Parts: sequence; C-alpha cells; structure tokens
Amino acid sequence: MQLLTWEQRYGIYSLLKTGYNQSMIANVIGVHKSTISRELRRNRGYQYKQALSSVPPPGCRMRRCF
Repeated sequence: MQLLTWEQRYGIYSLLKTGYNQSMIANVIGVHKSTISRELRRNRGYQYKQALSSVPPPGCRMRRCF
C-alpha cells in the first residue's frame, strides 16, 4: 500500500475543480482510480447528515432503549 503525498492530494483536488473525472485524475497522478475515489470519500469534510445518523435516537442509552 502506498500513501499519497501532500502534492498528490493537492493535485487531486485541483484537477477535480478544473473538471477532470476520477479516471482521468488517476492517470495524471499515476495511481489506481479506486485510490482517487477513496481519497475523495475520506476527505470530503464535515457531513451533517452522516454525523446525525451516528447519534442514537432520543431515549436510548448505552445498554437500554425505551
């Protein structure tokens, strides 16, 4: 497994903003296209709905739900 460098990450986001798709970005950067999709998924910033879905519903505690 190879880690992306800061320069590669910067390149991914700058190419994405200019209109390149994930396959084209993977060819330019020199990595597999799944690496690009994983990087975009992991580092997309704060997601309100995702954070809200991980919170237990009201009335639930650690071991017991009403």
